[in-house]
Amino acid sequence: MDPRTGRGRGGVVKSYHQYCPIARGAEVFATRWTPVIVRNLLLGCRTFTELRDGAPGISRSLLSERLRQLEHVGVVERRPHPSGRGWLYEPTQAGRDLQAVCDAMGAWGSTWVELGPQHLDPYYSLWAIARGLRSVQLPEQRLNTRFEFPSMPADKRRFWLLVHEPEPEVCVKDPGHHEDLIVTTEPEWLARWVLGEFSLAQGLKAGVVEVTGPRSLARTLGHLGEASARALANWGEVPA
Repeated sequence: MDPRTGRGRGGVVKSYHQYCPIARGAEVFATRWTPVIVRNLLLGCRTFTELRDGAPGISRSLLSERLRQLEHVGVVERRPHPSGRGWLYEPTQAGRDLQAVCDAMGAWGSTWVELGPQHLDPYYSLWAIARGLRSVQLPEQRLNTRFEFPSMPADKRRFWLLVHEPEPEVCVKDPGHHEDLIVTTEPEWLARWVLGEFSLAQGLKAGVVEVTGPRSLARTLGHLGEASARALANWGEVPA
């Protein structure tokens, strides 16, 4: 055990030395970023890149360390990617059993932790929409929507949500396709849309969102967003 870091071989966090199951569970689950990584695994993320995309701000080295810890304690198992490059990460039964812990944490956070400016990363909100759409019937025609957030810094002001088969994606650079819609809004409305608190139609009526483009495609985007929110509310059913 390294007394400076409190970590032992395999990156395992130092024990609380208590028999209490809460203390034992916290040794595995209560380190920074671990609940987010477990959430992403349960949402179907399987590659290092997918896991990192769903955890904006985590460094590659810290994500690697957390995955080693989870593998060491039997929450995650790793196997070679079929392409021969990189690894696939699968939750074990112990990992899947953390679904109930995540559900309880989510319910507590929704009730007792106010949504604040520090929670409003628009990239993550769009990433969540894309994950939720994995369990939704997608339109046959590709839908490319540019999202504009005028109040955000330059590096978080513009993203593209590309809804197409085989799966939707979020782009930080222009994907090069015709832009079907442009949505101008603020990150708080986007987050509350993802949470299912508001519909796109309600946002338009309240004047907190503006959509430029064909009305029929705006309706399609609204239906997709609300379908994604419903899927995320039952997030344990989102396919890998």
